[in-house]
Amino acid sequence: MISHPNRHCAVELQALPSRIGQVRRIVSAHLRYWHMDTLIDRAVLGVTELLTNVHLHVRPDKSCTVELDLEPGRLTVSVRDRDPRLPVMDDPGPLATCGRGLAMVASVSESWGARPDGESGKVVWFSLTEDPVAPPATARDPRRPAEDLPAVVFTEAEPAPVPESAVEPGYAVEPGYAVEPGYAVEGAGTRTAPARSAVPG
Repeated sequence: MISHPNRHCAVELQALPSRIGQVRRIVSAHLRYWHMDTLIDRAVLGVTELLTNVHLHVRPDKSCTVELDLEPGRLTVSVRDRDPRLPVMDDPGPLATCGRGLAMVASVSESWGARPDGESGKVVWFSLTEDPVAPPATARDPRRPAEDLPAVVFTEAEPAPVPESAVEPGYAVEPGYAVEPGYAVEGAGTRTAPARSAVPG
């Protein structure tokens, strides 16, 4: 279920890897709609880490709710689950390949925290503020995903034919080259006119 009155969005889901990608796209779409493009990268990274923690650590099930709340200049992202155990941010060490989720959330956000939610759940949240020196949403953002950019279309053209009058008898023309009328072709086994050379086709 998705609800979004005004500038609030809530998504209920099972925190499975296949659903995490869907939530990332939902978060990105809402922030674009709210003209908060500068927050997309950090918000998506933070929500990915929180949902991954739910997937890896929450018991007895993976049901959770992701909420976005936008106030003037500030976005709060929260993940509510049914496990009352509050998370603890450990120092995983420089060589660790896991256990960095909350550290990542802390590094991309202005503030974060966790609180009990009733007797059998909790909420983990983080907040982001808009970058005051960021370009306006209408400006070209070099970090914008490729699907937002206009498509570049490449076409393949046949090389122009080489007029027989351009090559002296007994000499070959390299494939892939075209010659303007009245001029010879440079290359192995060819003679060239003194003033002009071949034009690549």
